[in-house]
Parts: sequence; structure tokens; C-alpha cells
Amino acid sequence: MKIVGDVAGNPDAPAVVLMHGGGQTRHSWSGAVEPLRDAGYFVVNIDLRGHGDSGWSPDGQYSPALLADDLRNVMADIAGPVAWVGASMGGMTAMQALADGMRPEALVLVDIVLRPEPEGVDRIRKFMLGNPSGFASVGEAADAVAAYNPRRRRPGNPAGLLKNLRLNADGRYYWHWDPRLMSGDAGAASRVFKQIGEGVRAAVPVPTLLVRGADSDVVSDAGVAAFRELMPHVEVFDVAQAGHMVAGDSNDAFNGAVLEFLARQFAVGGR
Repeated sequence: MKIVGDVAGNPDAPAVVLMHGGGQTRHSWSGAVEPLRDAGYFVVNIDLRGHGDSGWSPDGQYSPALLADDLRNVMADIAGPVAWVGASMGGMTAMQALADGMRPEALVLVDIVLRPEPEGVDRIRKFMLGNPSGFASVGEAADAVAAYNPRRRRPGNPAGLLKNLRLNADGRYYWHWDPRLMSGDAGAASRVFKQIGEGVRAAVPVPTLLVRGADSDVVSDAGVAAFRELMPHVEVFDVAQAGHMVAGDSNDAFNGAVLEFLARQFAVGGR
């Protein structure tokens, strides 16, 4: 399984591994890589399997356990201490890894808990299952994104979306993820959430920040309260005027919250 990523900064510095959400690619962190690098961290920004330029599972399986095993292999190439930053599916990967016994120095979860709101999850699922026949143009793909996330300003030039699309031989554009990602059912997902939760409860506590979009339809106050029963030490930072796509909806506020947390928990020697 080929896992593709970008790196930035000094490899001898403490590392921050970035893991995007389902249906995204490593390019979703484009506004966070440079601030982390400039703060002195070694940044490792990966495409999860089935996404972007990384490989697709031959059997179409994308369980958190498989994704966590990929993270374990990425970690094998990082010499020093490491923090994980995971959004949505990336956050689930991080929590599965924690339940499996891996222990970073710090953990940042972006708009994900172990009891997400079904309506928000269903909206994501419908977006990812939509347009199975692809798009005739990049503009059509931009229309789909705007319909899902109307709060974000639509770019004047949609060409940036090409990083999230692949052009097939039929001349149509398709999202740059394996459509089999959505083959599971809600019941199976619920069982996985519960299993991971039991592992997280038993894990050695890790300094954790939950960054939530204040307008998120995925992470509610009830979801946060349930999560705190598993991880009482978790810090919560709400980003105003942001939804589930927190990092993109409010880059500066997101970066500020993450950098402040890492500076307290995962310092880089005064830089």
C-alpha cells in the first residue's frame, strides 16, 4: 500500500502528522502546513489510503484499524516525538491508533467525537455518494461543493479543485477517492465507534484538544459531553462561524488554536 505525503521543516524537529477527513486530500491542510513549519515543527501531511495520491485497498476495505496501521508505518519513519492532528476520518484514525496502544505526545481532533450527530454524518455520506457519474467540468464539481458548504466563499477560479479530482478516460472528472469508502452501513459504523471508545477509555491519557466548528452539524454539545466521559482531560475550542470543515472555514482561528495548544504540550525549544 503506497501512502503519499508532503513534508516540511527540519526532520530532526518534533513532528506533526496531519490526517485529512473522508473525501478530502492532504491539500485540505494547505493553510496549516506553513504556520506549523514556521513554528519549528517537522510537518508530515499524508493522503489516507483510498484518497488523493495514495493507494486504494484492493478489497475496498477502509476500516479505522487499517488506517491506523498505515499511521503506524508512517510513524516508523519519524525519529523524534510526534503530535497527531486528525480531521473527521483522520481523527477517527488517530483515536483507533490510540486505542491500539500508540501514544503521541499530543493529539488534536478536528470536529470529530465518538458520538457524532447522525444528521451531519448522513449529509457527508450523501455528498460523497452523490454524482457517481462524475462531472463534465471542474465548474460542475465546484457547484457540488458550494451546495454542500454554502458558508464558504466560492473561489473565482475553481481550478484549485483539480487537486481533489481525477480525469478519467471517458473525459469526465471524478473525486479523487475510492467510491468503495462508503460501502459500509450505519450499524457497522456505530459498532466501530463503540469499540474504539472502549479502547480510548483504557488508553494512557494523551493531552488532547478538540477543535469544533461552532456551527457544526456533526459535533454537538451532547457529543462533546459523551466524549468527555471517555477523555475527561480533553480541551475544547469552538471556532466561530465555522462548520464541519473547520480548517478551511476559518484558517486563522484554527491555526491559532492548534499552535497555542501545541506550544503548551509539545514545545520546540523556544522557537
